[in-house]
Amino acid sequence: MDLYRRSIQVILENQAHSGAYVASPNFPSYTYCWLRDGSFIAHAMDRVGEHSSARAFFRWVDRTVRRYAWKVKKVLGKLEKGQSLDDSDYLHTRYTMEGKEAEGEWWNFQLDGYGTWLWALAEHVILTDDLAFLEEVGESVQTTMRYLAAVWELPNYDCWEEHPEYIHPYTLAALYAGLRAVETLAGRAGNAAAVRVDSRIADEILPFVLEHGVRDGRLVKHIVPPQRAEGTEGPLASAVDASLIGVATPYRVLHPDDPLMQATIAQIEAHLRRPGGGVYRYLGDTYYGGGEWVLLAAWLGWYYAEVGEEERARELLNWVEAQADDEGHLPEQVSTHLLATDRYAEWEARWGPVAKPLLWSHAMYLILHRALEPAGR
Repeated sequence: MDLYRRSIQVILENQAHSGAYVASPNFPSYTYCWLRDGSFIAHAMDRVGEHSSARAFFRWVDRTVRRYAWKVKKVLGKLEKGQSLDDSDYLHTRYTMEGKEAEGEWWNFQLDGYGTWLWALAEHVILTDDLAFLEEVGESVQTTMRYLAAVWELPNYDCWEEHPEYIHPYTLAALYAGLRAVETLAGRAGNAAAVRVDSRIADEILPFVLEHGVRDGRLVKHIVPPQRAEGTEGPLASAVDASLIGVATPYRVLHPDDPLMQATIAQIEAHLRRPGGGVYRYLGDTYYGGGEWVLLAAWLGWYYAEVGEEERARELLNWVEAQADDEGHLPEQVSTHLLATDRYAEWEARWGPVAKPLLWSHAMYLILHRALEPAGR
């Protein structure tokens, strides 16, 4: 089976008429669209030349953000008055295929997806050489930027939808990349003034990460909010997390060759990479027993492709390909070598088998494939 072609097919088959990508069609809790997953999926579609698919997603985000722009106005108003925000105030992290807020309890205050959609949108504009599209979605872009400028320093859930008590270097990297990318494009379009305030926020994020998100010469999983009392850091905060790959690849807060990034990757290899296998999210992961994540293996391979370590990148590509089932479906994670074997059953009883296919896994595979084959097919 040609997994490259099959992955494109899986993604296109699971894109709604609205433009939204379902996270996983066969996993009830994932039958929604996350901006995080969707933005990487759209970027993969751009990488393989399916620009119309990516554009349909960005237009879906545009409509969704404009639908809930009133919430951003409410957030800004409350903050100006010194009022506290509650969970109902924030923009959600997942939406229905129609762009409506999903019902039920969820860990909604997550920011990285909003930064990632700005970054992926900017990449789309560059790849299609269509600055006019930035103007088309300009209202939602400005709404997103105002929102992020107002709340970026607040503790929120990380990209794994955990630990709302912390601030997260990965999340900040996504915001930095999105804000900076849109600022650059707007400058090319002669509209730099529209993002002047938000560009200053991007200027604040990098020194914040370097001051608070580094320990022993490497990046850490979480940042304790500076205003919190000393001594409140849990053991996970200073740990390494595989999502930190994103600080360099693709967000470029640090260059992939930066010694700080190299030290972080070395920690990921030492503690989260199973020899000859995949990549764990972090030590202590108990979600479905803490398996090896397919998308993280592809992500690490993407990093290695960028720094010219092709052999390592291809080893990870081969491992990802080996995880596809007979239908060419890639799962969220592989349960052969779990970190917490005693925790798998409770999740299976709660939500069913591991999500498969996971469109984000297919997307990261495509991105890695293209990174290794820049001339394409």
